[in-house]
Amino acid sequence: MSVVKTYAPRTAFLPTTQEDLQQRSWDQIDIAFISADAYVDHPSFALALLARLLEKEGYRVGIIAQPDWNSTKDFLKLGKPRLCCLISGGNIDSMVSHYTANVKPRSEDEYSPGGKAGLRPDRPTLVYTAKARQAYGKDTPIIIGGLEASLRRLSHYDYWSDKVRKPIILDAKADLLVYGMGERQTLEIVRRLDKGEPISQLRNIRGTVYAANPNTFEIEAEPTSILPSYEEVSERDKQSNTPTEAGKKAYAKAFGMQMLQENAIIGKRVMQSCMQRLVVQNPPALPLEETFFDSLHELPFTLDAHPDYEKAGGIPALKEVQFSITSNRGCFGSCSFCAITSHQGRMIQTRSKESLVQEAKRMSEHPAFKGYIHDLGGPTANFQGLACDRQQIYGPCPAKECLYPNPCANLKDYHGRYLDLLEAIESLPRVKKVFIRSGIRYDYLLEVCDEKTRQRFMNHLVRNNVSGQLKVAPEHVSDKVLDAMGKPRAALFDEFTELYQETTEKAGKKQYLIPYFIAAHPGSTLEDAITLALYLHKLHFIPDQVQEFYPTPGTVSTCMYYTGLDPRPGKRFASVYVPKGRERHLQRALLQYNKKENRPLVLEALEKAQRKDLSRILLTRR
Repeated sequence: MSVVKTYAPRTAFLPTTQEDLQQRSWDQIDIAFISADAYVDHPSFALALLARLLEKEGYRVGIIAQPDWNSTKDFLKLGKPRLCCLISGGNIDSMVSHYTANVKPRSEDEYSPGGKAGLRPDRPTLVYTAKARQAYGKDTPIIIGGLEASLRRLSHYDYWSDKVRKPIILDAKADLLVYGMGERQTLEIVRRLDKGEPISQLRNIRGTVYAANPNTFEIEAEPTSILPSYEEVSERDKQSNTPTEAGKKAYAKAFGMQMLQENAIIGKRVMQSCMQRLVVQNPPALPLEETFFDSLHELPFTLDAHPDYEKAGGIPALKEVQFSITSNRGCFGSCSFCAITSHQGRMIQTRSKESLVQEAKRMSEHPAFKGYIHDLGGPTANFQGLACDRQQIYGPCPAKECLYPNPCANLKDYHGRYLDLLEAIESLPRVKKVFIRSGIRYDYLLEVCDEKTRQRFMNHLVRNNVSGQLKVAPEHVSDKVLDAMGKPRAALFDEFTELYQETTEKAGKKQYLIPYFIAAHPGSTLEDAITLALYLHKLHFIPDQVQEFYPTPGTVSTCMYYTGLDPRPGKRFASVYVPKGRERHLQRALLQYNKKENRPLVLEALEKAQRKDLSRILLTRR
């Protein structure tokens, strides 16, 4: 593993030790920011983004990254904070970081020094909160946030324990939970605490969740969507200890209701009772204005990992994003297996061209910069504005998707704007190339973009923004499976493949299209997996890596996996076939049917599907 070197001096980072505090002449920090990730001072890391924002506002922030959770020593190394303690489980869910889709421990952790595993506990939000409470006492407010807390904010199915867990704020016994992208909420919380308001009174902040006493809570105070209780959604048969059908139906209903209130403009408060407590989710935080979004990325980031990690080899996760630029956040792509809409929302937020160009200029002055911007984008690179003008007043349609099953007639095209951004940054003296790695939605390009702009975009893409390979995500070819995934029909991938190859040949380039596929997603039968295997055989393409569906908190697909029901608006809780156990392995093996070690599994799958005749096609070496 190559070393990711740190160039900035220690004084350019926020304090992590008592010596750092002394150098700044601080006698106490205002905020202890505890994270399960190592400290990387880059805007792609939420710890740095929020800490730098608080620093700009004049608050003294101390960083406690990956503390030893076996004692309170690390938690107290910067002393007791004056205002509060913020706790984040990190950029990636800890359980996903620790375990594969088959629940096998991973040997590496990209967000730890040298990629070493074991430097964070399972479920760090719970572990750190308990230890912070022990270290700081009951009078220090503890606020949890980050992806782990955000996607577990209400009762949720937990794949690793195979049961429905309580809302995490109750498990963690935290004072407040920040969900979504937390800039607005975090600022308001800290400002109000600084004015002397007790944490128990911070009950009206958008994008937060709190626990309340049902005997004193005023439900009628504002419009509220009341979900089925934790007891209802987690119901299990007392004899077999398996989920009841009523419990699964209640879970799917609760999930569907929660989805309807993810609208940041008109979404209601959501409430769920759990074990004599009420968990209250305020409406989502409002999207960022362009000026606010710009200002975040103009904060004094070093773009380096903290120098304490250099001896271990740095932080591997930084390598891919160190010279990447975030131009947008949010996604209206409606993929069932993705939690971005639950965390960042469906409303696209963008930055100004001027701010992006200035960031690229600053980036190009970094000592390690070699002329290549690794990405210009966000969750989806070519989503560069609000899906439609209506969203400014009403937000996203609660019961209708922008792209699925077909693009809405009101959907706006931004490929011209994206081209303008690319060309502006490519024209900078020290920039040789700008790559696009955050993903292109080809259905949006093919079905919404006009033909002239589409061809301009494709010509520019293949000539300037591809490094030998362009990765796209068709995910499957069975229309039934694609419907469960919320993905476009298979014919569009074929159309894009043809367009890409044609444009590449005209440009005199030798570049390839690399598709991603998911095995064993809800809705996929063995027959569907065989159909995909035959499609790959026809393409003469075998993927090097196959993603086996991973039921992570907060996604529609995970709800399908647990309940066997489709919770999306308009689907009326239709039954969904869910491959589990050995069949998951069979479906995965079919996607790499040519591997010697997969041959017995492929034969077993074909025999089980009564399609053994296909063995001469899939298992005969060419």
